[in-house]
Amino acid sequence: MQSLVPEEFNPFFWDVHMHDLDLHEHKIFIIERLLNEGDHHTLRWLFDVYSLDEIKEAVRISRGLSLKTARYWQYFFNLKEEEMRCFGTSLTKQDDLF
Repeated sequence: MQSLVPEEFNPFFWDVHMHDLDLHEHKIFIIERLLNEGDHHTLRWLFDVYSLDEIKEAVRISRGLSLKTARYWQYFFNLKEEEMRCFGTSLTKQDDLF
């Protein structure tokens, strides 16, 4: 298994040093960021590098997924809202928007 995120994904990780990202150690951060910001190419890479269970777990415990992203993956993985930590945060609470 490779240990670094491909350089071509640098635009998705504008706020961190790419060489400091370890695929195992920073797995949740990488998965969350690419689900939120990525495209078809990054998703293909994500599913090649991480197992379905690893991605599902990241979706379940992530606090930083956007509402749109969270809903998509909620249905994809057949998760209940209560199972997903992001629905308990202000990022996905619609009542607090205005």
